[in-house]
Amino acid sequence: MKNIFLLSLLVFASATYAGDAELGKAKAEQVCKTCHGMDGAGIDDTYPKLAGQYADYMAQALKDYRSGARKNAIMSGFAATLTDEDIENVAKYYSTLKEGRLTDLTIK
Repeated sequence: MKNIFLLSLLVFASATYAGDAELGKAKAEQVCKTCHGMDGAGIDDTYPKLAGQYADYMAQALKDYRSGARKNAIMSGFAATLTDEDIENVAKYYSTLKEGRLTDLTIK
């Protein structure tokens, strides 16, 4: 009975791991910032904005790029270097950022 309880605790804990934003920030600094920026706004309009995106959506997209289920030569190459834990952490990091918004529309 004790073994079953410990096993179910372990399964539950691993299934609910939602990533660590600080570890994700460190990995994003190494892998993601060149195109997506540390603020998640993308370096220009051709790169998706990641700030504020749902973590579970980003994690699944990265796993799909890594497995080949989703196609993009650049993203597949980067995703291939990430572990499951890296993916969860990066997704958590970008999900915690505020979406970029225009706040000053004054034309100078």
